[in-house]
Amino acid sequence: MQIKVKCSCGEGDCPEWAIVELQGVVEAQPLFQDRIQNLQIGVLCRPSSQESYTFTVGYHELIGSKVSLKKPILVLKKIKLHNKEEEEDDDEEGAGGVNSSKAVELDVIGVIRHKILFKTRPKALITSKPKTHHFKFTRIRLLVYIMKFTSNLCRLLNPCSIDC
Repeated sequence: MQIKVKCSCGEGDCPEWAIVELQGVVEAQPLFQDRIQNLQIGVLCRPSSQESYTFTVGYHELIGSKVSLKKPILVLKKIKLHNKEEEEDDDEEGAGGVNSSKAVELDVIGVIRHKILFKTRPKALITSKPKTHHFKFTRIRLLVYIMKFTSNLCRLLNPCSIDC
Protein backbone atom coordinates (compact mmCIF):
# COMPACT_ATOMS: atom_id res chain seq x y z
CA MET A 1 0.00 0.00 0.00
CA GLN A 2 1.35 3.40 -0.97
CA ILE A 3 0.97 6.30 1.48
CA LYS A 4 1.24 9.83 0.15
CA VAL A 5 3.06 12.39 2.32
CA LYS A 6 2.31 16.03 1.62
CA CYS A 7 3.36 19.31 3.16
CA SER A 8 0.71 22.01 2.99
CA CYS A 9 2.91 24.63 4.67
CA GLY A 10 5.39 24.89 1.79
CA GLU A 11 9.02 23.94 1.48
CA GLY A 12 11.08 25.07 4.48
CA ASP A 13 8.13 26.88 6.09
CA CYS A 14 6.90 24.09 8.38
CA PRO A 15 6.51 25.08 12.04
CA GLU A 16 9.47 24.16 14.21
CA TRP A 17 8.64 21.90 17.15
CA ALA A 18 10.85 20.66 20.00
CA ILE A 19 10.93 17.57 22.18
CA VAL A 20 10.98 18.07 25.95
CA GLU A 21 12.91 15.19 27.53
CA LEU A 22 12.53 14.70 31.27
CA GLN A 23 14.03 12.21 33.71
CA GLY A 24 11.21 10.55 35.60
CA VAL A 25 7.46 10.56 35.18
CA VAL A 26 4.92 13.38 34.97
CA GLU A 27 1.67 12.08 36.43
CA ALA A 28 -1.65 13.88 36.15
CA GLN A 29 -3.85 14.07 39.22
CA PRO A 30 -6.94 11.82 39.10
CA LEU A 31 -9.11 14.91 38.64
CA PHE A 32 -7.47 15.63 35.24
CA GLN A 33 -7.10 12.05 33.91
CA ASP A 34 -9.99 12.47 31.44
CA ARG A 35 -8.92 15.94 30.26
CA ILE A 36 -5.18 15.46 29.67
CA GLN A 37 -5.15 16.87 26.10
CA ASN A 38 -4.15 20.58 26.08
CA LEU A 39 -3.56 20.46 29.85
CA GLN A 40 -0.94 23.01 30.94
CA ILE A 41 1.51 21.29 33.27
CA GLY A 42 4.08 24.04 33.73
CA VAL A 43 5.92 27.04 32.38
CA LEU A 44 8.93 26.73 30.05
CA CYS A 45 11.21 29.80 30.01
CA ARG A 46 14.48 30.73 28.38
CA PRO A 47 16.28 33.89 29.45
CA SER A 48 17.50 35.68 26.31
CA SER A 49 21.06 35.98 27.61
CA GLN A 50 21.50 32.26 28.40
CA GLU A 51 21.33 28.97 26.54
CA SER A 52 19.67 27.18 29.46
CA TYR A 53 15.94 26.55 29.83
CA THR A 54 13.87 26.59 33.01
CA PHE A 55 10.79 24.41 33.36
CA THR A 56 8.60 25.13 36.40
CA VAL A 57 6.00 22.52 37.36
CA GLY A 58 4.11 23.39 40.52
CA TYR A 59 6.71 23.90 43.26
CA HIS A 60 9.51 22.22 41.30
CA GLU A 61 12.02 23.76 38.91
CA LEU A 62 14.12 21.95 36.32
CA ILE A 63 17.08 23.41 34.42
CA GLY A 64 17.94 22.04 30.99
CA SER A 65 19.72 22.76 27.74
CA LYS A 66 18.93 22.70 24.01
CA VAL A 67 20.41 19.73 22.12
CA SER A 68 20.37 19.26 18.33
CA LEU A 69 19.04 15.97 16.99
CA LYS A 70 21.20 13.92 14.60
CA LYS A 71 18.31 13.60 12.15
CA PRO A 72 15.19 15.79 12.03
CA ILE A 73 11.84 14.19 12.86
CA LEU A 74 8.61 14.99 11.02
CA VAL A 75 5.34 15.50 12.90
CA LEU A 76 2.60 13.93 10.77
CA LYS A 77 -1.18 14.00 10.79
CA LYS A 78 -3.00 10.97 9.40
CA ILE A 79 -5.86 11.72 7.01
CA LYS A 80 -8.21 8.95 5.86
CA LEU A 81 -9.43 9.46 2.31
CA HIS A 82 -12.90 8.22 1.45
CA ASN A 83 -13.92 7.48 -2.13
CA LYS A 84 -17.58 7.10 -3.04
CA GLU A 85 -16.88 3.64 -4.53
CA GLU A 86 -15.27 2.46 -1.27
CA GLU A 87 -18.24 3.73 0.78
CA GLU A 88 -20.66 1.77 -1.46
CA ASP A 89 -18.53 -1.38 -1.06
CA ASP A 90 -18.56 -0.95 2.73
CA ASP A 91 -22.36 -0.55 2.73
CA GLU A 92 -22.79 -3.78 0.70
CA GLU A 93 -20.53 -5.76 3.07
CA GLY A 94 -22.58 -4.69 6.11
CA ALA A 95 -21.49 -4.92 9.70
CA GLY A 96 -20.25 -8.50 9.41
CA GLY A 97 -17.94 -7.86 6.44
CA VAL A 98 -14.19 -7.38 6.53
CA ASN A 99 -13.11 -3.74 6.16
CA SER A 100 -11.04 -3.11 3.09
CA SER A 101 -7.90 -1.03 3.41
CA LYS A 102 -8.76 2.66 3.15
CA ALA A 103 -6.61 5.17 1.32
CA VAL A 104 -4.47 7.13 3.78
CA GLU A 105 -2.56 10.36 3.35
CA LEU A 106 -0.05 11.90 5.77
CA ASP A 107 0.20 15.67 6.16
CA VAL A 108 3.38 17.23 7.59
CA ILE A 109 2.42 19.65 10.36
CA GLY A 110 5.85 20.27 11.90
CA VAL A 111 9.56 19.47 12.00
CA ILE A 112 11.57 18.61 15.13
CA ARG A 113 15.26 19.52 14.92
CA HIS A 114 16.06 20.06 18.63
CA LYS A 115 15.20 18.69 22.03
CA ILE A 116 15.30 20.39 25.39
CA LEU A 117 17.02 18.00 27.77
CA PHE A 118 16.42 18.18 31.52
CA LYS A 119 18.90 15.66 32.90
CA THR A 120 19.05 16.79 36.53
CA ARG A 121 16.59 16.19 39.34
CA PRO A 122 14.03 18.93 40.05
CA LYS A 123 14.85 21.60 42.62
CA ALA A 124 12.20 22.45 45.24
CA LEU A 125 11.14 26.09 45.14
CA ILE A 126 9.80 26.11 48.72
CA THR A 127 10.99 24.55 51.96
CA SER A 128 8.93 23.14 54.80
CA LYS A 129 10.03 25.60 57.55
CA PRO A 130 12.01 28.77 56.93
CA LYS A 131 14.68 29.19 59.62
CA THR A 132 14.13 32.95 59.97
CA HIS A 133 10.53 32.46 61.12
CA HIS A 134 11.62 29.84 63.64
CA PHE A 135 14.08 32.31 65.15
CA LYS A 136 11.47 35.08 65.37
CA PHE A 137 8.97 32.79 67.09
CA THR A 138 11.61 31.69 69.59
CA ARG A 139 12.54 35.28 70.32
CA ILE A 140 8.89 36.27 70.83
CA ARG A 141 8.33 33.34 73.20
CA LEU A 142 11.47 34.26 75.10
CA LEU A 143 10.29 37.87 75.49
CA VAL A 144 6.90 36.68 76.76
CA TYR A 145 8.60 34.44 79.32
CA ILE A 146 10.85 37.31 80.46
CA MET A 147 7.85 39.62 80.80
CA LYS A 148 5.96 37.01 82.86
CA PHE A 149 9.01 36.42 85.03
CA THR A 150 9.58 40.14 85.67
CA SER A 151 5.92 40.79 86.48
CA ASN A 152 5.89 37.84 88.92
CA LEU A 153 9.17 39.03 90.41
CA CYS A 154 7.76 42.54 90.73
CA ARG A 155 4.70 41.20 92.58
CA LEU A 156 6.92 39.21 94.92
CA LEU A 157 9.06 42.22 95.75
CA ASN A 158 6.18 44.74 96.02
CA PRO A 159 3.04 42.88 97.09
CA CYS A 160 1.18 46.10 97.87
CA SER A 161 1.74 47.98 94.61
CA ILE A 162 -0.47 47.35 91.62
CA ASP A 163 1.79 48.73 88.85
CA CYS A 164 5.37 47.64 88.35
